[in-house]
Amino acid sequence: MSSALPTVPVLHSEWIKIRSLRGTFGALIAVLVATVGIQVLAAAAIGEAGAGTMGDDPLLGAFYGINFGQIAAFAFGASALSAEFHNGALGTSLTAVPNRTRFYLSKIAVVGALAFVVGEVTGLLTFVLGQVPMGGHALSLGDPGSLRAVFGSGAYLTLMALFAAGLTAVLRSAAVVLSVLIPFVVMVPFIIGQAAGGAAEFLPDQAGQLVMHLDSTGRLGPWSGLGVLALWALAALAGGWTAVRRRDA
Repeated sequence: MSSALPTVPVLHSEWIKIRSLRGTFGALIAVLVATVGIQVLAAAAIGEAGAGTMGDDPLLGAFYGINFGQIAAFAFGASALSAEFHNGALGTSLTAVPNRTRFYLSKIAVVGALAFVVGEVTGLLTFVLGQVPMGGHALSLGDPGSLRAVFGSGAYLTLMALFAAGLTAVLRSAAVVLSVLIPFVVMVPFIIGQAAGGAAEFLPDQAGQLVMHLDSTGRLGPWSGLGVLALWALAALAGGWTAVRRRDA
């Protein structure tokens, strides 16, 4: 396995690919812009209206923009992988990097690293800038759970991007993956939550967002919830690795 680990030249080539794909790089930037922008606009509209206006959990309300930023994270992870399945790009990539495991791990490592850096900056700016219009109801980084939520929000966005990347390696289409994932995180939790007595708690977004809650009242806590999301992402990435290794270019 060690002979299949990423090397600096391969990692650099994957970075160049992402940087040169305007749609993919734009989706990465949109993670920050959409999350922070919507959070600030929502906070400005509410202003000092009072506690509870951003929901029952003020800490989770401080990351309201994540609900929109995660769509951009999906788009980034999906488009970074789907680019390999157009116009024979995968065959060209495998000619340059014949070891399929090295190729796949390198691509996933770059996607994950970029998503993590942008995600953490996004989490910090979302929290800090989003609290400015809240006046006396504003939270601070020193409040209970705030630092955990800031870090966790970046990790959440990273795992969502990797989840989408792994699924795209399996399905070979960003459009298909996005058409599945977006309804999956928007509608399915409510349907399953009502029909199956709380099973929605273990769905990727519901579990992962617990790290941004002030208190957890369910079976999962902040870190165990993020762990459940990590398992979803790991399963998708494992499926993607299997698909890349076994399918023809």
